[in-house]
Amino acid sequence: MTGGQETGGGTADERVALVTGASRGLGAAIAAALARDGLAVALNYRRGEAAATELREKITAAGGRAAAFRADVTDEHEVAGLHRRVLDAFGRLDVLVCNATGPQPDRPLEETRWPDVLDQLEFFVKSPLLLAREAVAGMKRRGYGRIVHVGSDVVALGPPMSGAYVAAKAAQLGLTRSWARELGPHGITVNFVAPGWIPTDRHAGMPAEATEEYAARLPLGHLGVPADVGEAVAFLASERAAFITGQTLTVNGGATFG
Repeated sequence: MTGGQETGGGTADERVALVTGASRGLGAAIAAALARDGLAVALNYRRGEAAATELREKITAAGGRAAAFRADVTDEHEVAGLHRRVLDAFGRLDVLVCNATGPQPDRPLEETRWPDVLDQLEFFVKSPLLLAREAVAGMKRRGYGRIVHVGSDVVALGPPMSGAYVAAKAAQLGLTRSWARELGPHGITVNFVAPGWIPTDRHAGMPAEATEEYAARLPLGHLGVPADVGEAVAFLASERAAFITGQTLTVNGGATFG
């Protein structure tokens, strides 16, 4: 890496973002929004190689910069390798978006075991920790960085039979607030985007009645789309949000307030 690559935040078209779980759904929408804003985007995936390749081709066809990287972001060695490969490809990493997720089964309290909680913590505490630990050294050297956690409004709602998931997402919010105070003096902001239920391809089998009922309860009266979350993350990754850190930006059509 050259001295120029390690100095300052640079302009938007010099910056590089890593989006985990970027092959589909919210991650793909986030990556597309960042690429539109001029950032080079490292598209992380674990299983969706074809989808990640298609997204990369779409971004590059539109004049953007993107590359796809397979890695399990809950594995310490794979995260270290992912970081090295992103630096090899783009020379720097300015924006880290922790979006990767796994199954979130409904499970009543009586049937919840400690390994069920650990399964959720793997994605929402361990993975962000491993990723941020790799990324912050370069951000500190440049005096600039953005870390955006993709959380959930379940922290505010507390839905039943989701204790393990809610606890892990609440812990991710705790990381956000602590890291914001720790990293702020280094020019690094850390924020938490909290989507409500936004249908993606993983919800293809959801009955229409369920989606209509949910939408009817929202003050805005309609469902959100993945691009709504993409825009929220792109805002927090931009200079427009330079004085915002440690905050939660909820994207759920008004399902919660405050």
